[in-house]
Amino acid sequence: MIKSSVVLKQLLPAMLLTAWFMPAFAADPILGEWRNIDDRTGFSKGIINIVLEKDGTYSGTITRVIPRPNYKPVILCQHCPAPYTGKVIVGLKVLTNLRNDPKQPGRYYGGRILDPLNGNLYSAKAHISSDNRRLNMRGFVGVSVLGRTQTWIREDSFKESIKDAPETEVTKDKHE
Repeated sequence: MIKSSVVLKQLLPAMLLTAWFMPAFAADPILGEWRNIDDRTGFSKGIINIVLEKDGTYSGTITRVIPRPNYKPVILCQHCPAPYTGKVIVGLKVLTNLRNDPKQPGRYYGGRILDPLNGNLYSAKAHISSDNRRLNMRGFVGVSVLGRTQTWIREDSFKESIKDAPETEVTKDKHE
């Protein structure tokens, strides 16, 4: 029979580490995989993984391009400015230098975002929904009014939402 003090001594370090790191995860709701939804067509375009960089900013890398109707996949960033020119789109860091707004939780500013299909580079800001499932990413030139917003859906939330849905053209083609 194992004494409870031995078990406690073995579990205590794990519990302390968990308690130590939990606030870091809770403080960064933007981290993780996001499904990019085209604001013009409504189709899923790709999966972007957002990570925290060593300098405290956030960046996002395309991890998957999603097929959609009437779209021929582009493999290389052909019209992109240096240093993106000719780079493979999957694996391309398209979001850089996004910062958390300490005065407004869930809001981010100061980033740059690349549209790899046309090569345009935009200023970026974002805000996350209160349930941390949707990210509104705004790309703009100069002032925020001169831009457009795309809604990104947290990938695990998206999978959960269509898990029990009947297979239709919308669930089959529009999002996969």
